[in-house]
Amino acid sequence: MVKTGLFVRLEAKPGKENDVEEFLRGGLAVVLQEPATIAWFALRLGPSSFGIFDAFPDETGRQAHLSGQVAAALMAKAPELLSQPPVIEKVDVLAVKLPS
Repeated sequence: MVKTGLFVRLEAKPGKENDVEEFLRGGLAVVLQEPATIAWFALRLGPSSFGIFDAFPDETGRQAHLSGQVAAALMAKAPELLSQPPVIEKVDVLAVKLPS
């Protein structure tokens, strides 16, 4: 069951939009190895705005993801790719429909 999540807002530096998109696409391979990450979405919200939404069964799963490879890579690449630090919001999932 999904109970917690993260919504991360990313704003690309001018000219770095394609690099942010590539970074996000590449993150999927790493997230697929995280058993507690039930759902993960990389999003384009606008020309230079991006987002990540991911969902977890509990706080332990969310913390494991925040301590994982994708989060570390994002923080390492942020100064190069982003115009401001990522905005990471912890969310509670109220209702969900996932494939069975």
